[in-house]
Amino acid sequence: MRELSAVETVGVVGAGTMGNGIAQVAATAGYDVVMRDIEPEYVENGFDSIESSLSRLDEKDALEEDPETIRGRIAGTTDLSDLADADVVVEAALEDMEVKQDIFGDLEEATDDDVVLATNTSTLSITTIASATDREDLVVGLHFMNPVPIMEGVEIVTGEKTADGTADFAHAFAEDLGKETWESDDKPGFVTNRVLMPWINEGIRAFDEGVATKEDMDKGMKLGTNVPMGPLELADHIGLDICLDASETLHEELGDRYKPAYLLKRKVDAGDLGKKTGKGFYEYE
Repeated sequence: MRELSAVETVGVVGAGTMGNGIAQVAATAGYDVVMRDIEPEYVENGFDSIESSLSRLDEKDALEEDPETIRGRIAGTTDLSDLADADVVVEAALEDMEVKQDIFGDLEEATDDDVVLATNTSTLSITTIASATDREDLVVGLHFMNPVPIMEGVEIVTGEKTADGTADFAHAFAEDLGKETWESDDKPGFVTNRVLMPWINEGIRAFDEGVATKEDMDKGMKLGTNVPMGPLELADHIGLDICLDASETLHEELGDRYKPAYLLKRKVDAGDLGKKTGKGFYEYE
């Protein structure tokens, strides 16, 4: 395994919301980044998001360098082999086990044997993802929170065969990106989603059952528990489809206490996925 001091290039698989956010924070920390997705338009959309995010941060004087310099450290590609020179790779693709295992099998072939392969999965088993490789000791969960450039936390998740040194590397790498970390064993949902998804689903059920308006539901939870967002607003920001996927995975693994709320499923079926589509429980410009 490479020492953190030897890491110069970070590979990111996936240019969506999480992937482009991870690429941005890595470039902001001074690393060269190769961001890969399966279609050129996905890569371009990722760059559009990065440029918008950097511009907003620059307006708030939250950057130590100009946005162009940070953006210049990121290269885009659709070819996984372009990650061959990466010193660590973070996968942030679809939350689908088969997709992730395929990617990790390909990454094993594309990268050097001592490269740590991390996954940004929020619910899926690190152990099962790692089983697609012959370097299970170098596979670890690096679960960034959304939006990545703003949220301070990263959840480090250790699989059955994750080496202690790999976990230590993951903590140090995330901290070098300016994040704070905590560690979870490879149990369904880890720390955050295991607790968060039932909270969101119960908020949705309570709203659907007429306990309060959506505004009062969120206001009550914010003022009553000192959280920055209530369950409905937070679900919109995460993405209702992502909340549903996470809830269904946890329901399958842990039983009925994680059953997705009916209204959550109905919203997703209607295509109202939250802030990213302009409409979820609330409407967005």
